[in-house]
Amino acid sequence: MKYIKDIREGDSISETYLCRKKELGKKQSGDDYYALSLVDKTGTIDGKVWNPANPGIGEFETGDYIHIDGFVKVFNQRPQITINRLRKLNEGEYDPDDYLPSSTKDVGTMYRELMGYIKSVKNQYLSELLNSVFINDKKVAKAFSEHSAAKSIHHAFKGGLLEHTVSVTRLCKAFAENYPILNQDLILTAAMLHDIGKLNELSDLPENDYTDEGQLLGHIYMGADFVGRKIDEIENFPKKLKNEVLHCILAHHGELEYGSPKKPALAEAFALSMADNMDAKMETLNELFNTAVDDGWLGFQKNFESNIRKTGSWE
Repeated sequence: MKYIKDIREGDSISETYLCRKKELGKKQSGDDYYALSLVDKTGTIDGKVWNPANPGIGEFETGDYIHIDGFVKVFNQRPQITINRLRKLNEGEYDPDDYLPSSTKDVGTMYRELMGYIKSVKNQYLSELLNSVFINDKKVAKAFSEHSAAKSIHHAFKGGLLEHTVSVTRLCKAFAENYPILNQDLILTAAMLHDIGKLNELSDLPENDYTDEGQLLGHIYMGADFVGRKIDEIENFPKKLKNEVLHCILAHHGELEYGSPKKPALAEAFALSMADNMDAKMETLNELFNTAVDDGWLGFQKNFESNIRKTGSWE
């Protein structure tokens, strides 16, 4: 199998991929074309069907597994496949595990790191809350290990939610060790729970799209609602502490224009929002560099409002 990570300019492609996105576009001539997002477990690549009326292009939709024939060109420093022939595959003609983008990190190792952070929380109420979510609730624990953290942009792969959460928690622990004004138990708890609403905002892979509930409510509200209900199951959980945990979750995007219902009002909420933004940005850069065809300038990147390139070699 020709995995996406191994594709290079000039390659001829005769391979099967999952079509994550299919969009109809118009050429300058007015003729239709299809813009596709193709995935396997190693990554994502753009595909173009410039002549959908070609008899060699079969019927297919987003979410279908398709066998394509084409060749690789480079556009804006990124490879894309020009597709000449395309056929939708039937169930049994493919192994779905080959087409689920997955974390490069070991899920078991990441979850053990998460358990270590939970064990480090000394406050009895926060400890009980974390145990009720990540240990006692087996359904949530399993889903949390497998879910993505986004539809696209960053950590949009199997294990992505766990990878992002562990990374954000690791950053928050470093913040707490460096800045004594931060309550370590609170910030670690909020970090581990900040994106729990993603479990219901996004559907399972390979679809990995916004649910109806996710579109209407969003993961921040859903996460706070979920955590609030978990807290209410814990006897004598302090109301002030409940409000502080929920505030950190509600404010973790930092700004109202970024979707936070509240702006940070606690030091822990400020630190969490910065850690969340930092990890999202760095992973976006990581994924951008991994798909670049060389170390040159990658052009203007909307997410960063800047032209981006890798650091040069000094040897």
